[in-house]
Amino acid sequence: MGNMLVTGGAGFIGANFVRMALERTDHRVTVLDKLTYAGNRANLDSVDAEFVEGDVADTALVDALVGEADTVVHFAAESHNDNSLRDPSAFVHTNVVGTYTLLEAIRNHSRTRPIHFHHISTDEVYGDLPLYGDERFDEHTAYNPSSPYSATKAGSDHLVRAWVRSFGISATISNCSNNYGPYQHVEKFIPRQITNLIDGEPAKLYGTGEQVRDWIHVDDHNAAVLAILERGRPGETYAIGADTERTTNKQVIELLCEIVGGSFEHVADRPGHDQRYQMDAAKLRRELGWEPRYTDLRAGLEQTVEWYRANEWWWRPGKADVEKRYALSGQ
Repeated sequence: MGNMLVTGGAGFIGANFVRMALERTDHRVTVLDKLTYAGNRANLDSVDAEFVEGDVADTALVDALVGEADTVVHFAAESHNDNSLRDPSAFVHTNVVGTYTLLEAIRNHSRTRPIHFHHISTDEVYGDLPLYGDERFDEHTAYNPSSPYSATKAGSDHLVRAWVRSFGISATISNCSNNYGPYQHVEKFIPRQITNLIDGEPAKLYGTGEQVRDWIHVDDHNAAVLAILERGRPGETYAIGADTERTTNKQVIELLCEIVGGSFEHVADRPGHDQRYQMDAAKLRRELGWEPRYTDLRAGLEQTVEWYRANEWWWRPGKADVEKRYALSGQ
């Protein structure tokens, strides 16, 4: 039985990962989370994990926690593009300085015992793809970030690779496409539309809605992370994507309107809105035998809608404030 430290484990993807790790492995899990607006202690209700509230950039705290861990899984990140356009400073602090702080703690403790670090990243570090085409991102795609969020994630990826090469730490990286599923904050695209429709309000479609995303259910993402931890090769990067059919934002909203009932309206587009993301997960499938469970987007969305219907207590308190912020930008 090993000791696993999960940073950002009270956030959307992290909390789902903690639950899966406890169900499928024998690890003892410690969660480090700052509990900003995107982290929610309720995400870990009834979960048998030690919880530590704190900042991933807190050198003393991180060093102490890494000193007790065999494995560190780094989810902690500021991740909302719109927020990064309003104030990039938090993204530099958490995504860059926080990753550096973890890497230095791992370098320090790896001198006396093995520690493996897995860094969770995003497809957005690659920029975007032409709207009409067949290209996909893979592990060899050149970085070309287009927002403060994606630039800070790109910077953190480069730090991890530098610490592997310069200092010999054991680490892996995964770059994943857009996640959806339970416990996702209502500011994000899919839960915002679901909760609007539940409330009898129209869903909101940025611009024309022609942008394409490679949507993956959070459970499929986390199953891939476990596969990397168990069978991945140190020093390697793995692209994670569900290989779903080409789906525009407009098609996602139309699906949600069918599932929940209701309609949508067009709102102002995002500044610098990336056109298309699509990941090639062939390496992950070939080398580690991973396969997504939710290959049908509609089935995954139906499961997600049911979760939001059944858990209004979880999302209702923050909904009004989110809509006020969007209204200020015409969205």
